[in-house]
Amino acid sequence: MTKEWLPANADELPEKKGRIPGPRSARIIRADQRLLSPSYTRDYPLVIHQGRGCIVEDPDGNTFLDFNAGIAVLATGHCHPRILAAIEKQSQRFVHYSGTDFYYDVQNELAKKIVTHTPISGPKKVFYTNSGTEAVEAAIKLARFHTKRPNLISFLGSFHGRTMGSLSLTASKTRQKEGFGPFLPGVTHINYAHCYYAKDKTECALKPIRYLEEQLFKRSLPPATVAAIFVEPIQGEGGYIVPPTLFLKELRRICTKHGILLVFDEVQSGMGRSGKFFAAEHFDVEPDMITLAKGIASGLPLGCLVAKSKVMDWPYGAHASTFGGNPVACAAAVETFNLLEKGLLEHTRTLGAYMHKRMQGWVKKYKHVGRVQGKGLMIGLGIVYDKKDNIAHFALRNKIVEACFKKQLLILGCGPAAIRLCPPLVLSKTQADWGMDVLEECIRKLSR
Repeated sequence: MTKEWLPANADELPEKKGRIPGPRSARIIRADQRLLSPSYTRDYPLVIHQGRGCIVEDPDGNTFLDFNAGIAVLATGHCHPRILAAIEKQSQRFVHYSGTDFYYDVQNELAKKIVTHTPISGPKKVFYTNSGTEAVEAAIKLARFHTKRPNLISFLGSFHGRTMGSLSLTASKTRQKEGFGPFLPGVTHINYAHCYYAKDKTECALKPIRYLEEQLFKRSLPPATVAAIFVEPIQGEGGYIVPPTLFLKELRRICTKHGILLVFDEVQSGMGRSGKFFAAEHFDVEPDMITLAKGIASGLPLGCLVAKSKVMDWPYGAHASTFGGNPVACAAAVETFNLLEKGLLEHTRTLGAYMHKRMQGWVKKYKHVGRVQGKGLMIGLGIVYDKKDNIAHFALRNKIVEACFKKQLLILGCGPAAIRLCPPLVLSKTQADWGMDVLEECIRKLSR
Protein backbone atom coordinates (compact mmCIF):
# COMPACT_ATOMS: atom_id res chain seq x y z
CA MET A 1 0.00 0.00 0.00
CA THR A 2 1.29 3.46 -0.91
CA LYS A 3 1.85 5.56 2.18
CA GLU A 4 -0.07 8.60 1.01
CA TRP A 5 0.28 10.19 4.43
CA LEU A 6 4.09 9.99 4.43
CA PRO A 7 5.80 13.41 4.06
CA ALA A 8 8.48 13.79 1.41
CA ASN A 9 10.97 14.78 4.13
CA ALA A 10 10.03 11.91 6.47
CA ASP A 11 13.62 11.31 7.64
CA GLU A 12 14.77 14.95 7.80
CA LEU A 13 16.51 15.89 11.04
CA PRO A 14 17.30 19.29 12.56
CA GLU A 15 20.21 21.47 11.46
CA LYS A 16 21.75 24.42 13.26
CA LYS A 17 22.74 27.43 11.17
CA GLY A 18 23.55 29.88 13.96
CA ARG A 19 22.56 31.22 17.34
CA ILE A 20 19.12 30.26 18.72
CA PRO A 21 17.27 32.53 18.76
CA GLY A 22 19.11 34.32 15.97
CA PRO A 23 18.87 38.05 15.14
CA ARG A 24 15.78 37.76 12.95
CA SER A 25 13.97 35.69 15.54
CA ALA A 26 15.00 38.13 18.27
CA ARG A 27 13.48 41.06 16.34
CA ILE A 28 10.15 39.22 16.05
CA ILE A 29 10.17 38.37 19.75
CA ARG A 30 10.78 42.01 20.67
CA ALA A 31 7.89 43.13 18.45
CA ASP A 32 5.65 40.47 19.97
CA GLN A 33 6.43 41.68 23.48
CA ARG A 34 5.51 45.21 22.44
CA LEU A 35 2.33 44.40 20.53
CA LEU A 36 0.69 41.22 21.83
CA SER A 37 -1.08 40.20 25.01
CA PRO A 38 1.17 39.34 27.98
CA SER A 39 -1.18 36.46 28.83
CA TYR A 40 0.30 34.22 26.13
CA THR A 41 2.47 31.41 27.46
CA ARG A 42 5.82 30.87 25.77
CA ASP A 43 8.03 28.15 27.28
CA TYR A 44 11.01 28.93 25.06
CA PRO A 45 11.92 31.49 22.35
CA LEU A 46 10.87 29.58 19.25
CA VAL A 47 9.91 31.69 16.24
CA ILE A 48 8.47 29.65 13.41
CA HIS A 49 9.04 30.80 9.84
CA GLN A 50 7.94 27.71 7.95
CA GLY A 51 7.24 24.03 8.47
CA ARG A 52 7.29 20.81 6.48
CA GLY A 53 6.31 17.42 7.82
CA CYS A 54 7.67 17.23 11.37
CA ILE A 55 10.33 19.89 10.85
CA VAL A 56 9.93 23.59 11.62
CA GLU A 57 12.36 26.32 10.59
CA ASP A 58 12.97 29.65 12.27
CA PRO A 59 13.67 32.91 10.38
CA ASP A 60 17.43 32.38 10.88
CA GLY A 61 17.47 29.02 9.10
CA ASN A 62 17.70 26.78 12.18
CA THR A 63 15.44 23.74 11.99
CA PHE A 64 13.77 21.80 14.81
CA LEU A 65 12.03 18.46 15.25
CA ASP A 66 8.44 19.09 16.32
CA PHE A 67 7.25 16.87 19.17
CA ASN A 68 4.32 19.12 20.10
CA ALA A 69 2.50 19.67 16.77
CA GLY A 70 1.25 23.11 17.75
CA ILE A 71 -0.28 21.58 20.93
CA ALA A 72 -1.50 18.33 19.33
CA VAL A 73 -3.11 20.14 16.38
CA LEU A 74 -1.03 19.27 13.30
CA ALA A 75 -2.16 15.66 12.94
CA THR A 76 -0.80 15.34 9.39
CA GLY A 77 2.26 17.49 10.04
CA HIS A 78 3.19 20.87 8.65
CA CYS A 79 1.88 21.72 5.18
CA HIS A 80 0.96 18.21 4.08
CA PRO A 81 0.52 18.39 0.29
CA ARG A 82 -2.86 16.61 0.40
CA ILE A 83 -4.15 19.08 3.00
CA LEU A 84 -2.80 22.06 1.03
CA ALA A 85 -4.48 20.75 -2.13
CA ALA A 86 -7.82 20.43 -0.34
CA ILE A 87 -7.48 23.95 1.07
CA GLU A 88 -6.60 25.40 -2.34
CA LYS A 89 -9.43 23.60 -4.13
CA GLN A 90 -12.07 24.80 -1.66
CA SER A 91 -10.59 28.32 -1.49
CA GLN A 92 -11.03 28.70 -5.24
CA ARG A 93 -14.75 27.97 -4.84
CA PHE A 94 -15.62 30.05 -1.75
CA VAL A 95 -14.00 30.63 1.65
CA HIS A 96 -17.01 31.47 3.81
CA TYR A 97 -20.78 31.47 3.84
CA SER A 98 -22.05 30.88 7.40
CA GLY A 99 -23.06 27.24 7.48
CA THR A 100 -25.52 27.79 10.33
CA ASP A 101 -27.65 30.04 8.09
CA PHE A 102 -27.12 28.49 4.66
CA TYR A 103 -26.14 25.16 3.11
CA TYR A 104 -22.95 23.79 1.57
CA ASP A 105 -22.10 20.17 0.98
CA VAL A 106 -18.58 20.04 2.44
CA GLN A 107 -20.19 20.30 5.89
CA ASN A 108 -22.24 17.18 5.12
CA GLU A 109 -19.22 15.41 3.67
CA LEU A 110 -17.26 15.98 6.86
CA ALA A 111 -20.21 15.12 9.11
CA LYS A 112 -20.49 11.73 7.40
CA LYS A 113 -16.85 11.05 8.25
CA ILE A 114 -17.33 12.17 11.84
CA VAL A 115 -20.46 10.13 12.58
CA THR A 116 -18.97 7.07 10.88
CA HIS A 117 -16.01 6.98 13.24
CA THR A 118 -17.50 8.40 16.44
CA PRO A 119 -17.96 5.60 19.03
CA ILE A 120 -21.56 6.49 19.83
CA SER A 121 -24.21 4.00 18.73
CA GLY A 122 -27.31 4.91 16.76
CA PRO A 123 -28.07 8.09 14.81
CA LYS A 124 -25.79 11.04 15.56
CA LYS A 125 -25.65 14.71 14.67
CA VAL A 126 -22.85 17.27 14.51
CA PHE A 127 -22.67 20.91 15.61
CA TYR A 128 -19.66 22.80 14.21
CA THR A 129 -17.55 25.30 16.15
CA ASN A 130 -14.25 27.12 15.68
CA SER A 131 -12.39 25.55 18.60
CA GLY A 132 -12.40 23.06 21.44
CA THR A 133 -13.61 25.52 24.04
CA GLU A 134 -16.58 26.44 21.83
CA ALA A 135 -17.41 22.75 21.42
CA VAL A 136 -17.45 22.39 25.20
CA GLU A 137 -19.64 25.49 25.55
CA ALA A 138 -22.08 23.93 23.08
CA ALA A 139 -22.06 20.69 25.08
CA ILE A 140 -22.85 22.58 28.30
CA LYS A 141 -25.78 24.34 26.68
CA LEU A 142 -27.11 21.19 25.04
CA ALA A 143 -26.78 19.13 28.24
CA ARG A 144 -28.75 21.66 30.24
CA PHE A 145 -31.34 22.11 27.50
CA HIS A 146 -31.89 18.40 26.88
CA THR A 147 -32.06 17.30 30.52
CA LYS A 148 -33.67 20.47 31.95
CA ARG A 149 -31.15 20.14 34.78
CA PRO A 150 -28.70 22.83 35.98
CA ASN A 151 -25.70 21.04 37.50
CA LEU A 152 -22.47 19.71 35.99
CA ILE A 153 -19.64 17.52 37.25
CA SER A 154 -16.02 17.75 36.14
CA PHE A 155 -12.64 16.58 37.44
CA LEU A 156 -9.63 18.04 39.19
CA GLY A 157 -6.76 18.31 36.73
CA SER A 158 -9.14 18.72 33.81
CA PHE A 159 -8.81 21.26 31.03
CA HIS A 160 -11.88 22.04 28.93
CA GLY A 161 -11.08 25.53 27.65
CA ARG A 162 -10.77 29.17 28.65
CA THR A 163 -14.14 30.73 27.81
CA MET A 164 -16.41 31.18 30.81
CA GLY A 165 -18.45 27.99 30.65
CA SER A 166 -15.58 25.68 29.75
CA LEU A 167 -13.31 27.50 32.20
CA SER A 168 -15.85 26.75 34.92
CA LEU A 169 -15.33 23.06 34.19
CA THR A 170 -11.53 23.44 34.03
CA ALA A 171 -9.50 22.66 37.14
CA SER A 172 -5.95 22.41 35.85
CA LYS A 173 -4.13 25.49 37.17
CA THR A 174 -5.37 28.33 39.39
CA ARG A 175 -3.60 30.86 37.15
CA GLN A 176 -6.15 30.07 34.44
CA LYS A 177 -8.98 31.16 36.75
CA GLU A 178 -7.54 33.90 38.95
CA GLY A 179 -9.44 37.16 38.66
CA PHE A 180 -12.10 35.91 36.25
CA GLY A 181 -14.87 34.83 38.61
CA PRO A 182 -17.64 34.37 39.43
CA PHE A 183 -17.91 31.30 37.25
CA LEU A 184 -20.81 29.27 35.96
CA PRO A 185 -22.88 28.12 38.94
CA GLY A 186 -23.64 24.47 39.55
CA VAL A 187 -20.21 22.99 38.72
CA THR A 188 -18.70 20.41 41.08
CA HIS A 189 -15.17 19.01 40.75
CA ILE A 190 -14.09 15.60 42.01
CA ASN A 191 -10.85 13.62 41.80
CA TYR A 192 -9.77 11.98 38.56
CA ALA A 193 -8.54 8.37 38.71
CA HIS A 194 -4.78 8.96 38.51
CA CYS A 195 -3.77 5.40 39.39
CA TYR A 196 -0.33 4.87 37.86
CA TYR A 197 1.40 4.97 41.24
CA ALA A 198 -1.39 3.19 43.14
CA LYS A 199 -0.67 -0.27 44.51
CA ASP A 200 -4.36 -1.21 44.29
CA LYS A 201 -5.54 0.01 40.87
CA THR A 202 -9.11 -1.14 41.45
CA GLU A 203 -9.42 0.72 44.73
CA CYS A 204 -7.90 3.82 43.14
CA ALA A 205 -10.37 3.67 40.24
CA LEU A 206 -13.33 3.27 42.57
CA LYS A 207 -12.37 5.92 45.11
CA PRO A 208 -13.77 8.94 43.18
CA ILE A 209 -16.79 6.84 42.19
CA ARG A 210 -17.57 6.07 45.83
CA TYR A 211 -17.13 9.71 46.76
CA LEU A 212 -19.56 10.70 44.04
CA GLU A 213 -22.21 8.15 44.99
CA GLU A 214 -21.78 7.91 48.75
CA GLN A 215 -20.95 11.52 49.60
CA LEU A 216 -21.99 14.02 46.92
CA PHE A 217 -25.18 12.31 45.77
CA LYS A 218 -26.29 11.60 49.33
CA ARG A 219 -25.25 14.82 51.07
CA SER A 220 -25.15 17.83 48.77
CA LEU A 221 -25.82 17.15 45.09
CA PRO A 222 -29.04 15.32 44.17
CA PRO A 223 -28.29 13.22 41.06
CA ALA A 224 -31.64 14.23 39.56
CA THR A 225 -30.26 17.79 39.25
CA VAL A 226 -27.10 16.81 37.34
CA ALA A 227 -27.22 17.39 33.60
CA ALA A 228 -23.85 15.96 32.61
CA ILE A 229 -20.49 14.60 33.69
CA PHE A 230 -17.64 16.02 31.60
CA VAL A 231 -14.48 13.91 31.49
CA GLU A 232 -11.37 13.54 29.36
CA PRO A 233 -10.94 9.81 28.67
CA ILE A 234 -7.21 10.55 28.74
CA GLN A 235 -6.50 13.66 30.76
CA GLY A 236 -4.44 16.06 28.67
CA GLU A 237 -3.34 19.32 30.29
CA GLY A 238 -3.57 17.53 33.65
CA GLY A 239 -0.56 15.37 32.84
CA TYR A 240 -1.37 12.88 30.03
CA ILE A 241 -3.01 10.55 32.53
CA VAL A 242 -4.60 7.29 31.38
CA PRO A 243 -7.25 6.16 33.89
CA PRO A 244 -8.23 2.54 34.56
CA THR A 245 -11.00 1.30 32.29
CA LEU A 246 -13.07 0.57 35.39
CA PHE A 247 -13.21 4.28 36.24
CA LEU A 248 -14.82 5.24 32.93
CA LYS A 249 -17.14 2.24 32.94
CA GLU A 250 -18.37 3.22 36.39
CA LEU A 251 -19.03 6.77 35.20
CA ARG A 252 -21.10 5.28 32.36
CA ARG A 253 -23.05 3.14 34.86
CA ILE A 254 -23.79 6.12 37.10
CA CYS A 255 -24.89 8.30 34.18
CA THR A 256 -27.20 5.60 32.82
CA LYS A 257 -28.69 4.98 36.26
CA HIS A 258 -29.51 8.63 36.94
CA GLY A 259 -30.28 9.93 33.45
CA ILE A 260 -27.09 12.01 33.38
CA LEU A 261 -25.33 12.67 30.07
CA LEU A 262 -21.76 11.43 29.80
CA VAL A 263 -19.63 13.87 27.79
CA PHE A 264 -16.16 12.84 26.62
CA ASP A 265 -13.86 15.77 25.90
CA GLU A 266 -11.67 14.41 23.09
CA VAL A 267 -10.37 17.78 21.94
CA GLN A 268 -6.79 16.61 22.54
CA SER A 269 -7.12 12.82 22.46
CA GLY A 270 -9.32 12.52 19.37
CA MET A 271 -8.51 12.36 15.64
CA GLY A 272 -6.13 9.42 15.87
CA ARG A 273 -3.89 10.95 18.52
CA SER A 274 -4.27 7.89 20.79
CA GLY A 275 -3.83 5.35 17.99
CA LYS A 276 -7.58 5.04 17.52
CA PHE A 277 -9.91 7.63 16.03
CA PHE A 278 -11.17 8.34 19.55
CA ALA A 279 -9.59 7.51 22.91
CA ALA A 280 -12.97 6.22 24.08
CA GLU A 281 -12.38 3.16 21.91
CA HIS A 282 -9.51 2.03 24.16
CA PHE A 283 -11.94 1.67 27.06
CA ASP A 284 -15.03 0.33 25.29
CA VAL A 285 -17.14 3.03 26.94
CA GLU A 286 -19.81 4.87 24.98
CA PRO A 287 -20.50 8.51 25.83
CA ASP A 288 -23.61 10.48 24.92
CA MET A 289 -21.62 13.38 23.51
CA ILE A 290 -18.06 13.96 22.31
CA THR A 291 -16.26 17.26 21.82
CA LEU A 292 -13.60 17.38 19.12
CA ALA A 293 -11.14 19.98 17.78
CA LYS A 294 -7.34 20.37 17.60
CA GLY A 295 -6.22 17.72 15.06
CA ILE A 296 -9.49 17.56 13.14
CA ALA A 297 -8.44 19.98 10.37
CA SER A 298 -4.65 19.62 10.47
CA GLY A 299 -4.07 23.17 11.66
CA LEU A 300 -7.13 25.10 10.52
CA PRO A 301 -9.51 26.32 13.25
CA LEU A 302 -12.39 23.87 13.56
CA GLY A 303 -14.19 22.03 16.34
CA CYS A 304 -17.41 20.17 16.76
CA LEU A 305 -19.86 18.62 19.18
CA VAL A 306 -21.12 15.15 18.27
CA ALA A 307 -24.20 13.84 20.07
CA LYS A 308 -26.88 11.22 19.77
CA SER A 309 -29.64 12.58 17.56
CA LYS A 310 -32.20 12.15 20.34
CA VAL A 311 -29.97 14.28 22.60
CA MET A 312 -29.34 17.05 20.06
CA ASP A 313 -32.94 18.16 20.25
CA TRP A 314 -32.58 21.92 20.63
CA PRO A 315 -34.87 23.91 18.31
CA TYR A 316 -34.34 26.28 15.40
CA GLY A 317 -32.21 29.26 16.50
CA ALA A 318 -31.24 27.85 19.90
CA HIS A 319 -27.52 27.81 19.10
CA ALA A 320 -25.38 28.77 16.10
CA SER A 321 -21.96 30.02 15.02
CA THR A 322 -21.04 32.44 12.24
CA PHE A 323 -17.68 30.84 11.46
CA GLY A 324 -18.22 27.31 12.80
CA GLY A 325 -17.91 24.76 10.00
CA ASN A 326 -15.94 27.09 7.74
CA PRO A 327 -15.83 25.42 4.29
CA VAL A 328 -12.04 25.62 3.93
CA ALA A 329 -11.52 24.10 7.38
CA CYS A 330 -14.09 21.40 6.61
CA ALA A 331 -12.28 20.50 3.39
CA ALA A 332 -9.00 20.17 5.29
CA ALA A 333 -10.76 18.00 7.88
CA VAL A 334 -12.20 15.66 5.24
CA GLU A 335 -8.70 15.11 3.86
CA THR A 336 -7.35 14.57 7.39
CA PHE A 337 -9.88 11.78 7.86
CA ASN A 338 -8.91 10.33 4.47
CA LEU A 339 -5.24 10.14 5.45
CA LEU A 340 -6.07 8.53 8.79
CA GLU A 341 -8.20 5.95 7.00
CA LYS A 342 -5.42 5.18 4.50
CA GLY A 343 -2.80 3.99 6.99
CA LEU A 344 -1.89 6.96 9.18
CA LEU A 345 -3.96 5.64 12.09
CA GLU A 346 -2.19 2.27 11.99
CA HIS A 347 1.19 4.02 11.79
CA THR A 348 0.31 6.05 14.89
CA ARG A 349 -0.48 2.88 16.84
CA THR A 350 2.69 1.10 15.73
CA LEU A 351 5.10 4.00 16.25
CA GLY A 352 3.46 4.97 19.54
CA ALA A 353 3.92 1.43 20.89
CA TYR A 354 7.57 1.46 19.76
CA MET A 355 8.29 4.76 21.51
CA HIS A 356 6.39 3.79 24.64
CA LYS A 357 8.34 0.52 24.94
CA ARG A 358 11.70 2.29 24.79
CA MET A 359 10.78 5.09 27.18
CA GLN A 360 9.14 2.73 29.65
CA GLY A 361 12.67 1.52 30.43
CA TRP A 362 13.58 5.01 31.61
CA VAL A 363 11.40 4.55 34.70
CA LYS A 364 13.90 2.02 36.04
CA LYS A 365 16.94 3.68 34.50
CA TYR A 366 16.50 7.26 35.75
CA LYS A 367 15.52 8.21 39.28
CA HIS A 368 13.57 11.28 38.19
CA VAL A 369 11.34 9.54 35.62
CA GLY A 370 8.40 8.40 37.69
CA ARG A 371 6.07 7.22 34.95
CA VAL A 372 5.69 6.81 31.21
CA GLN A 373 2.05 6.66 30.26
CA GLY A 374 -0.07 7.15 27.17
CA LYS A 375 -1.69 5.76 24.06
CA GLY A 376 -0.52 6.11 20.49
CA LEU A 377 1.40 9.36 20.02
CA MET A 378 -0.02 10.89 23.18
CA ILE A 379 2.72 10.06 25.68
CA GLY A 380 3.43 11.62 29.07
CA LEU A 381 6.52 11.34 31.26
CA GLY A 382 6.10 12.17 34.94
CA ILE A 383 9.18 13.90 36.38
CA VAL A 384 9.58 13.34 40.13
CA TYR A 385 12.08 14.03 42.92
CA ASP A 386 12.49 10.31 43.58
CA LYS A 387 10.62 7.04 43.32
CA LYS A 388 9.92 6.86 47.05
CA ASP A 389 7.17 9.47 47.16
CA ASN A 390 6.76 10.34 43.45
CA ILE A 391 6.44 14.04 44.25
CA ALA A 392 6.27 16.16 41.11
CA HIS A 393 9.56 17.93 40.25
CA PHE A 394 8.32 21.05 38.48
CA ALA A 395 11.72 22.78 38.24
CA LEU A 396 13.50 19.78 36.73
CA ARG A 397 10.71 19.26 34.20
CA ASN A 398 11.11 22.83 33.02
CA LYS A 399 14.88 22.45 32.74
CA ILE A 400 14.43 19.35 30.58
CA VAL A 401 12.01 21.17 28.27
CA GLU A 402 14.46 24.08 27.91
CA ALA A 403 17.44 21.78 27.35
CA CYS A 404 15.61 19.94 24.59
CA PHE A 405 14.82 23.22 22.87
CA LYS A 406 18.50 24.15 22.88
CA LYS A 407 19.15 20.83 21.15
CA GLN A 408 16.37 21.62 18.63
CA LEU A 409 13.71 19.24 19.94
CA LEU A 410 10.36 20.89 20.64
CA ILE A 411 8.48 19.40 23.59
CA LEU A 412 6.10 20.83 26.18
CA GLY A 413 5.14 20.33 29.78
CA CYS A 414 1.70 19.59 31.22
CA GLY A 415 0.25 18.84 34.63
CA PRO A 416 2.25 19.47 37.81
CA ALA A 417 5.50 18.14 36.30
CA ALA A 418 4.88 16.00 33.24
CA ILE A 419 6.47 16.16 29.80
CA ARG A 420 4.01 15.66 26.98
CA LEU A 421 4.99 14.21 23.65
CA CYS A 422 2.38 14.82 20.97
CA PRO A 423 4.25 14.97 17.64
CA PRO A 424 2.56 15.07 14.26
CA LEU A 425 1.18 11.62 13.52
CA VAL A 426 3.37 11.46 10.39
CA LEU A 427 6.51 11.25 12.53
CA SER A 428 8.96 8.68 11.11
CA LYS A 429 10.87 6.06 13.09
CA THR A 430 14.12 7.84 12.22
CA GLN A 431 12.80 11.07 13.66
CA ALA A 432 11.29 9.30 16.68
CA ASP A 433 14.65 7.72 17.49
CA TRP A 434 16.48 11.04 17.14
CA GLY A 435 13.93 12.78 19.37
CA MET A 436 14.09 10.08 22.05
CA ASP A 437 17.90 10.16 21.95
CA VAL A 438 17.88 13.91 22.61
CA LEU A 439 15.25 13.68 25.34
CA GLU A 440 17.09 10.84 27.08
CA GLU A 441 20.39 12.72 26.90
CA CYS A 442 18.80 15.77 28.53
CA ILE A 443 17.18 13.67 31.26
CA ARG A 444 20.47 11.86 31.94
CA LYS A 445 22.57 15.03 32.17
CA LEU A 446 20.08 16.89 34.33
CA SER A 447 19.58 13.91 36.65
CA ARG A 448 23.17 13.91 37.86
